[in-house]
Amino acid sequence: DKVLPELIEPYELRAAKLREFLEDVKPSLCYDIVPLADPFGPSVTDPDLQCLVVSEETHRGGEAVNKKRLENGLPELALYEIQLMKDPEHSQNEEEKISSSSLRQRLLGTLLQPPRRDPALPLRPYVIGLTGGTGSGKTSMAKLLGQLGAFVIDADQLGHAVYAPGGPAHQPVVAAFGAEILNKDGTINRKVLGAKVFGNQ
Repeated sequence: DKVLPELIEPYELRAAKLREFLEDVKPSLCYDIVPLADPFGPSVTDPDLQCLVVSEETHRGGEAVNKKRLENGLPELALYEIQLMKDPEHSQNEEEKISSSSLRQRLLGTLLQPPRRDPALPLRPYVIGLTGGTGSGKTSMAKLLGQLGAFVIDADQLGHAVYAPGGPAHQPVVAAFGAEILNKDGTINRKVLGAKVFGNQ
């Protein structure tokens, strides 16, 4: 499966960019760029092919091509193996080689197209909900959105305020779980309360 398949450019655009690059590097050659409808494509059916360029990662695929060609009564292709280009700027979660997967990962968080006013969209403000487990980045993302002008409603802070001294839930919580959940200043000890709430099987 491809990494971030939703960010893969359409075939037509990728083919056009490839042709532009190839013709810029070697304009004297004639290029026949075709889409692959299966893992082999024309490599196992075209009798005019003589060589297949592979890498260390795809060498076994080249051997599979030759096996298929022999089954189809075609001569084997010469396998020319090239070295993978190292990416000196790859991050810890990216591949060491120059990779389109890494390039797509770097698109995350960037503006892919300029915003435009759509009359079909309502004029009311966008509501963005941030959810996730502990350490997933909710606080950092909320801080960033706030710096960009968003009005941030912190549900954690609102929840804490509800059972703070004088809050509407303070007395009911104490009545339900006992005065031992209180700190000396009258605030609720969340650790003690949590042990009572989550320890009740």
